[in-house]
Amino acid sequence: MDSKKLLTLSKDQLEQLFASSPAGPIPNGEANGTAIIAPGTPWTPEIAEFINVFAWQGKIFDAKKEALVNRITAFGVDAIIAKVFKGESWVDGKECIVLDYSQTSFVAHWVRDEIRFIGEGLYLGTVFWGKERLIFFALQF
Repeated sequence: MDSKKLLTLSKDQLEQLFASSPAGPIPNGEANGTAIIAPGTPWTPEIAEFINVFAWQGKIFDAKKEALVNRITAFGVDAIIAKVFKGESWVDGKECIVLDYSQTSFVAHWVRDEIRFIGEGLYLGTVFWGKERLIFFALQF
């Protein structure tokens, strides 16, 4: 499994993969990000590429500090900090790794990400805006 394969999966397949995966260890280091929007459609890879070039490239985790910073914009600016910890998933109540922006970001204080380990160096995530689940994403370390 890799980020490109995830872009071919349907929403139901991604939900099933997320639900069946363990939280895994809190990652450390730089991860390339892939936004997974409109899963199961022919446009998913093109949307992911556009977002990767112009908006979001990934995340840099610091496991010791239990924090991360996002790499955003076409210039690779590091911004939008989150607290990182293991907690209960809003999706299914099972353990996940929570990326919480509520206390660290004025811009994204309503955002919560959840990730789970799905393979060597690969995490599948989902984004919440408030309590509404928006999209999936992948992090490849």
